[in-house]
Amino acid sequence: MSTGGIPILMYHAVAPHPNEATHDLSVSPEAFAEQMEVVRALGCTPLTTSQLAWHWRQPGRPLPTRPVLITFDDGYEGVHRHALPALARHGFSSTLFVATGWLPGKYDTGGGLDTMLGWDQVRELAAAGTEIGGHSHTHPQLDQLSDDALWFELVRCREILADELGTPPVSFAYPYGYSSRRVRRAVRGAGFGQSLAVGNGLARRCQGPYALRRVTVRRSTRIGEFEQLLLGRSIARSFARDRVLSKGYAIVRRARQARRKAARPRV
Repeated sequence: MSTGGIPILMYHAVAPHPNEATHDLSVSPEAFAEQMEVVRALGCTPLTTSQLAWHWRQPGRPLPTRPVLITFDDGYEGVHRHALPALARHGFSSTLFVATGWLPGKYDTGGGLDTMLGWDQVRELAAAGTEIGGHSHTHPQLDQLSDDALWFELVRCREILADELGTPPVSFAYPYGYSSRRVRRAVRGAGFGQSLAVGNGLARRCQGPYALRRVTVRRSTRIGEFEQLLLGRSIARSFARDRVLSKGYAIVRRARQARRKAARPRV
């Protein structure tokens, strides 16, 4: 594994047949089970997001051998149905980042892209050792929101998770992976101790607790490529196209923000 870098795997849906909305961000149950076998075979030690943060904040507490993080975004039902048995088989820890307004029930805003977890399933995942983190309430692009709307998304998500699970979440993941200095300050101010982006690179302590990078696991990720991701190899080549697209879209996003600021009435 690359020195100083830790692979944080980013999953979304785990389902036999992806729908149009989740598309390549949905891995099959068979592929997920095979990937977990590779994690075991390589001698990796899965940690939760908060466990990694704890180790990095305690210089005298070295990380375990070959640390890796297994994370899931949004809150799809297949994480409970298909991923949990494979994780439990090996005793692996993981982190699930929940968009609280996408789950069915009294908080549902109708935005879920596929069959979503029920709250009883979220509690079962938590009881099985999955850390439950925040992923906003309605899954917007946080850096495009006003200050008030941004604060609502963060605080509402944290309040709901605290009410449903009995303890507030300490970890967060940015919807779409986007953040800004303003968003990161708000996430910290809302009470989250660390947060994950995307970036498709290894996580390193120097990135700071609110901008840790992850690598995307897709339906098209072959088992050999997955092994290389765990070993911290060939990441730049695997995600070269993603990085070009991200840079281009970042320019578009900055232009949108500039236009939005210019359009605000001056008092």
